Amino acid sequence: MGHMRVQLVDPSGDVTPYDHALAAALARRGAEVEVVTSRFVHGPAPAPDGYLLREDFYRLATRLGADAPRRRRALKLLEHTPDMLRYRRHAAAADVRHYQWLPVERLDLRLLPPHRPRVLTMHNVIRREPGPLALARRLAHRMDAVIVHTRHGAELLAHERVHVIPHGAFEHLTRQPDECRLPGQLAEVEGPVVLCFGLIRPYKGVDVLVEAFQEVDDAELWVVGRPLGVSMERLRRLAPPSRARFVERYVSDPEQAAFLRRADLLVLPHRTVDVSGVLFAGLAFGKAMVLSDVGGFREVVEDHRAGRLVPPGDADALAAAITDLLEHPEERAALERRAAAAAAGPYSWDRIAQATIGVYEEVLA
Repeated sequence: MGHMRVQLVDPSGDVTPYDHALAAALARRGAEVEVVTSRFVHGPAPAPDGYLLREDFYRLATRLGADAPRRRRALKLLEHTPDMLRYRRHAAAADVRHYQWLPVERLDLRLLPPHRPRVLTMHNVIRREPGPLALARRLAHRMDAVIVHTRHGAELLAHERVHVIPHGAFEHLTRQPDECRLPGQLAEVEGPVVLCFGLIRPYKGVDVLVEAFQEVDDAELWVVGRPLGVSMERLRRLAPPSRARFVERYVSDPEQAAFLRRADLLVLPHRTVDVSGVLFAGLAFGKAMVLSDVGGFREVVEDHRAGRLVPPGDADALAAAITDLLEHPEERAALERRAAAAAAGPYSWDRIAQATIGVYEEVLA
């Protein structure tokens, strides 16, 4: 392949774990890789593994840290145009510019550096905010190739230059030298644990899971993650008393591992989704999972039988699936084996880097 120079551009660090995992895998295949992003404010970012890290965006906003989200957002918006214009000068140093996320799409249509080829990974084909799919298609037309993670996403986008490359399993989480133990009270829990992990947002259906858990006996529910636009008071009212615990904060990589290792079941009760990073952490840890029958979740189960599907928003079906898997350890073990096999094979980063380099070679040709 020679020394292909690649820039992975993610101004806001919206998919930081993905950026670092892909960069390391591309570097292992001989590419010269630079991640161009901003300082990660929620905790330590992964250490660069064979690639360069350039924190060029939002240098004032990120000084505010994680504690002032509104002020940080306002400042980022002010910095965005000058930072993109500065990046335009640096973009010439790469053979391929691979955009991972464009945070202000209407503006970025005008601010994109003129240098080609350009590749965009659309991690979020389903638009939850009021940005119409038409805007995503306009952005796609400005690219030489677009990568999506699911067949479902490719169908939604309906674009001639689209490539389906799956999201990788977050195997780096399983081998961290500074892995933490569970917090004291949680470490003392002895019975089965059902885990719901990640940012708590309305589309993720955590309320459906909490309601379903009233019908689940002899297990604890752990809801772990930072709330965003969700009433935690309401979730607490819905939860069965004494059998649900809430850890309402950002959980760093070294802490995540302990929660995932401890869980007997990982549940992703989303109302709608294309893909979710939590699913790929679950695969890496070989977890038995219950997933809503939506978007890319369906494809993981159809293709690899690595999970059990339930209709989205159906608390009764969710309770029945959780109870059944808790009562049948052999079923759980079969799901765990298939999850681990999927993580080591089709969702391995080396496989994903190989497919991504194939896209780069095509656009360079």
